[in-house]
Amino acid sequence: MNTTTIGSHPSVGIASGVESRTANAAWLGWAGLIASAAIATGVYWDISWHETIGRDSFWTPAHLLIQFGAIVAGLASSLVIFRTTFAGGPARQSSVNVLGFRGPLGAFILAWGGAAMLTSAPFDNWWHNAYGLDVKIVSPPHMLLALGIFGINWGAVFLTAALINRSEGVERKHLEYLLLAIGGFILIQTQTLKLEYTGKMWHHSAVPYLVISIGLLFLLEALARVSGLRWARTIITGVYTAFGMLTLWILPLFPASPKLGPVYQNITHMVPLPFPILLVVPAFFMDLVWPRFKHSSRWTQSLVGGVGYLAILIAVQWPFATFLMSPAAQNWVFAPNNYPYFARPDFPEVRRVFLPPESSSTLFTLMGLAFAVSIVSMWLGIAFGDWLKKIKR
Repeated sequence: MNTTTIGSHPSVGIASGVESRTANAAWLGWAGLIASAAIATGVYWDISWHETIGRDSFWTPAHLLIQFGAIVAGLASSLVIFRTTFAGGPARQSSVNVLGFRGPLGAFILAWGGAAMLTSAPFDNWWHNAYGLDVKIVSPPHMLLALGIFGINWGAVFLTAALINRSEGVERKHLEYLLLAIGGFILIQTQTLKLEYTGKMWHHSAVPYLVISIGLLFLLEALARVSGLRWARTIITGVYTAFGMLTLWILPLFPASPKLGPVYQNITHMVPLPFPILLVVPAFFMDLVWPRFKHSSRWTQSLVGGVGYLAILIAVQWPFATFLMSPAAQNWVFAPNNYPYFARPDFPEVRRVFLPPESSSTLFTLMGLAFAVSIVSMWLGIAFGDWLKKIKR
């Protein structure tokens, strides 16, 4: 008499282990997105606060929201690391070892980013007390803060990319969109750092296009390759555009007035940041034509992507900047007349004029450099994206 033993097939155990490892870290990717969104909102709000009210205290709502993002990332990543280290189980098989602790690579980067951000808070407070209540975006404590923010952003990217590489079906699709949303907030943070050189008064010169080209296609192409979604670049730049437009329209709804001087502008509401740069337009065209080049060599893709993206951006942003300076744009949709309280009447932006353009030779030199940087950024993005598709820890 033949008997059949009913039991678990080996593949069931393997699938269960993979599911357990994924579930252990998937929620951390969402925590990374929540932290990134809180930080981006807080940073925009903080810059608006500086331009509207001035730095009256460290304990502003904007500062608290930024540090909330750091706490979320730090606590969530620490929980995953301690759980993986001491609880054991299948999650250890997809972890890395750092100083005796085990966890996903992205969790350690997230934890470091949260620690750097929390360290920057007292440093920034001391800096303001020592050197003035209001400073520019680029300062040592702000750069430490920026490093911490990018640690959280890219920690979430590494974590989510590893999860994508271990997932299939509907779960993988959800993770792909999660990755692109995180990428959108990385783009927001990157463009925030570049604000001092990308205001609309610069847009009839080469400087903003050179500044924008630094690292832009590295981000877009790397995450597009990992996700594999047709409209990945459009989604990332769309998140940046939607966020910029929402803050542009929402912040002025709140009344506020300056608490520092000298005051050159009659401020009655929160001053928003400028209308977002039209990064989504070349991203859309790039996604539209990219399937024709997906089998080309890496350098061909870099040349086509780097030159094409920047050329389209210049073609649309140059005349759009002219429009923003014109009377036709003087409405709530584009909100070009929201100047900080310290903007003197003779500022080019207040006068609605562009900065004097470079000489022809300098303009062509800087534009050529911008295209070269864009091509290199694209090449690095392709290489990094192909590498990200291989990580599973």
